Amino acid sequence: MVKVIKAGKSQEEVVANDTKVSEIVSEALKAVENRGDHAVRELSKKFDKWSPESFRLSESEIKEIVAQVPDSVIEDIKFAQTNIKAFAEAQLASLHNVEVENIPGVILGHKNIPVNSVGCYIPGGRYPMVASAHMSVLTAKVAGVKRVIACTPPINGEIPKATIAAMYLAGADEIYLLGGIQAMGAMAIGTETIESVDMIVGPGNAFVAEAKRQLYGRVGIDLFAGPTETLVVADHTADAEMIAIDLLGQGEHGPTSPGALITTSEELAHETIKEIERQLDTLPTADVASVSWEDYGQILVVDSIEEARIEADRLAFEHVEILTENPDYFLEHMTNYGCLFLGPETNVAYGDKVIGTNHTLPTKGAARYTGGLWVGKFIKTVTYQKVTPEASAYIGEYAARLCLLENFEGHARQAQLRVDRYSK
Repeated sequence: MVKVIKAGKSQEEVVANDTKVSEIVSEALKAVENRGDHAVRELSKKFDKWSPESFRLSESEIKEIVAQVPDSVIEDIKFAQTNIKAFAEAQLASLHNVEVENIPGVILGHKNIPVNSVGCYIPGGRYPMVASAHMSVLTAKVAGVKRVIACTPPINGEIPKATIAAMYLAGADEIYLLGGIQAMGAMAIGTETIESVDMIVGPGNAFVAEAKRQLYGRVGIDLFAGPTETLVVADHTADAEMIAIDLLGQGEHGPTSPGALITTSEELAHETIKEIERQLDTLPTADVASVSWEDYGQILVVDSIEEARIEADRLAFEHVEILTENPDYFLEHMTNYGCLFLGPETNVAYGDKVIGTNHTLPTKGAARYTGGLWVGKFIKTVTYQKVTPEASAYIGEYAARLCLLENFEGHARQAQLRVDRYSK
């Protein structure tokens, strides 16, 4: 039995807000489609108060910016990128081309081919998301993508130097100081000065996420990523202090970031509420985290670990921390999540910034059918076939009959031609 200690906003309220965002994005993308660079510049002025001579940074400008970043920051970026690259390379090594001869003379196979061009969005705004450069640009480069471009917005009219450094060190081929809907539209649709790409990736605010949704089909995307979600599953072995900071730490992403606790201990549930209130008094980002917790926070009390697992799979959250006596139970049995963080020694911040797994993950229930960004997202698995004359005559007889079964006369004739031509 599930007991709701705290509930967030209703689905109806969430949908109403999404509708407003959708309308704004649709109009902006139409403008980019119709007026190219001119519209991009207008949108950049409107949303970011930014209108440089060129949105693209030159090689000399990039090097000058990177040179201004403290050596300690560069070393930290390199440390994170080393971990992310190593894990991405291990994932790439798991992908293999396949070729089989399942009938004598019939060769079937698949090849793994990288996408030719990718546009990566690195969010800015209140938080310069330096780590998103590693997660997208670097992963695409490991996958073998030939052209990787990256966009990030200015922050209050200033260049986010550390983010530019991360993009550069990750291997971006083109870097643009351009944000929001206009960046997504420019990369996907193309303008007079920005060549369009085959795929766009990366996290962002509600407007960026909606732009990806509307552009999907014209270009590929990594996944539909909404506001950050964090779920903590805890039993009697967990402590309220850790649960509170792990929820609030992710709630500071934005005022619509859901945070949830599923626990077998009602006492721990109430302690966590008190601890969250206490920590909000001293958290510098409480103005955002308090809103996300008040509007989107949830606490559920369940009777057993098995019931906790069922509820966690139902929520299908992006980040799932397991603070229980036996965390591996969830690794073995849970199926719907973006990334699992097993045990108190790890946490979502490690995954977000440095440890090596990718932080672009499914939200809004998408974990039911997809995982997060990884090298495989940048790779197309395509098939091919080769057939000997003898095998073609043999296969053709089956194919012709099966095509006629479906009333495809033209299909059947394709097959019958091979039977007639290649039969001995």
